[in-house]
Amino acid sequence: MPPNITALNTTRARTYVFRLPLFTRVVIIAIVGFWLAGLQSIVDIQQWGALIPDEMGLATLYRMNTFPFIHLNIFHAVMNILALTPLMERFEAEYGTLNCLALFFGPLTTIPAFLYIGLEKFVFGNNVAVMGASMWVFLLLGVEAVKTYKVNPNFVIGTYSIPTWTTPIGVLFAMAVLVPSSSFWGHAAGLVIGYGAGLGYVKFLAPPEKILRWIEGKLNLLGRLPHYVSIDQKTYGRFGVLPSNNTPAAASPGVALGLVGSTQRLGP
Repeated sequence: MPPNITALNTTRARTYVFRLPLFTRVVIIAIVGFWLAGLQSIVDIQQWGALIPDEMGLATLYRMNTFPFIHLNIFHAVMNILALTPLMERFEAEYGTLNCLALFFGPLTTIPAFLYIGLEKFVFGNNVAVMGASMWVFLLLGVEAVKTYKVNPNFVIGTYSIPTWTTPIGVLFAMAVLVPSSSFWGHAAGLVIGYGAGLGYVKFLAPPEKILRWIEGKLNLLGRLPHYVSIDQKTYGRFGVLPSNNTPAAASPGVALGLVGSTQRLGP
């Protein structure tokens, strides 16, 4: 590759990273931090923070918020970061940093986690532990698929017209085939809630905008926190407010690496 093209690509990558919004940065740092913490042998970070159906109770509800940050190894962590970053960055730019904090440490994580535990424990009778950010990836793919469908309902392959909202389903089954150790039901739980969020069925769980504005103003978050995205800086608005027909639709980013069992590595 010519040096000028290499320099251009490096500059673009550096610019993209430097422009990432605050919550997305925090998520990336947390994933890396938990991986580093897992290098020590005093505390088993994976056992402590993974989503394990039989280990769930009042004292271990924290697992519903820790499992997306914990990964089996550096490869697992890096691949999930690459898959998650563009999706999370778009979501935060649209809904704001404070909204992301409330949603991803609330209903957009706990609801698919409860759904997975219910399926795994009470339907299948298993106790497969899962960890990794790919449940978020499939959730956000579901949100993006619904938005894309509103603007561009179909894409054509040969003589077949395929609804664009089905794209994440294809990714889901492709992951199950290519990476048998990944958690199909963990991914499916995230995708179902992502579709619901994109369609506006969980908008009542979003924090009231009036309260978010009050918190932002009271704490002067926009002035104090670099890369903070305020309510007024959002691209489109609240849940259920989708781009208009003359707004370009963005293609869903690449394949996500999956949620994995506690004793298996995820990878292509």
